[in-house]
Amino acid sequence: MENQDYNKAENAVDNTKDSLKNAADNAKWKVEDLADRAKDYINERRNNDEEATSEGWLERAKEKAGDTWDDIKQGASDAWEKTKDAAEDVKAEWNKKTN
Repeated sequence: MENQDYNKAENAVDNTKDSLKNAADNAKWKVEDLADRAKDYINERRNNDEEATSEGWLERAKEKAGDTWDDIKQGASDAWEKTKDAAEDVKAEWNKKTN
């Protein structure tokens, strides 16, 4: 197997790592956004002389959490496909060289 084949595989792994890191970073930002929204919910309830409840907040957060999961799932899926494709390319090159 030639160096360029190894380099191609290493680049695929690096790209996968970057995709997963980006998905995790996006999730972190989503969590921080949810924390800010929780504060807003509590302040809104307080300003209206209403009790802020866990159930009320969770109802509001449900949609946002679904969006976060979709983002993470898409990033992880993309990373999987890139890695799988690169591994198959390297395997095909290896088979050509050894047959």
